[in-house]
Amino acid sequence: MTSRVPVLLSSSSVFPEPTAAAFQLAAALGYDGVEVMVWTDAVSQDAGALRGLAAHYGVPVLSVHAPCLLVTQRVWSPDPWQRLRKAAELAETLEAPTVVVHPPFTWQRDYARSFADGIAEIGRQHGGLSFAVENMYPVRMAGRQFVPYVPGWDPTETGYDAYTLDLSHCAASHTDSLAMADRMGDRLAHVHLGDGTGEGRDEHLVPGRGTQPCGALLSSLAGRGFTGSVAVEVATRGAKSRAEREADLRAALEFARQHLTAPSPIEA
Repeated sequence: MTSRVPVLLSSSSVFPEPTAAAFQLAAALGYDGVEVMVWTDAVSQDAGALRGLAAHYGVPVLSVHAPCLLVTQRVWSPDPWQRLRKAAELAETLEAPTVVVHPPFTWQRDYARSFADGIAEIGRQHGGLSFAVENMYPVRMAGRQFVPYVPGWDPTETGYDAYTLDLSHCAASHTDSLAMADRMGDRLAHVHLGDGTGEGRDEHLVPGRGTQPCGALLSSLAGRGFTGSVAVEVATRGAKSRAEREADLRAALEFARQHLTAPSPIEA
């Protein structure tokens, strides 16, 4: 592994292909590693299977996305703390330094009540891991807006030890990603690279195809003292072929590498 910022392929970027396809494509396209989105695919939950894929394709797992989505509320356990502990154990087994976590949903009252203290405690128990809380976005439906997260979609308003900056979520929340990175400060541990147009939904476009300052954010990371990784998290479910999916993922990787090596506009 070189000293450059690692660019990972999120396994969510190959959906509806299975987790194993992320390793195959990451190796073929030259990604530095994989971010495993833990979901209903049994392979994404299995440390042995993931370790085998990493060894076979020569691409390490460098981050684990805990099962926080609506469709993963019963993966491993209906208890969100148990899911988080299992994600931590998976990350440790795979020697992945980062666990990505979402803020609690509004209906997870007990979890939400103790989330800030609980996430700090788990961080102490698993000292080698960063539990990076991700910025989310309000949901807009039928002309109305509501926030399905407690205490809100912006984790910097609460304050955590580590953050994941998701640029597509910035677009959906009409937030400038550079301003969000400024608020995260030296606790910015991980980046989800995708783009959006600000239409109020989570688009996860290939970077450069939306309105977020993706390139400027990437080139600013060196000046921010960033030591984490960047995971390409783009939606390719609309791809009409494997070749089209590969082309989008190659374009995202090339964009990331180009801007990560660009001169930083921020003084170190």
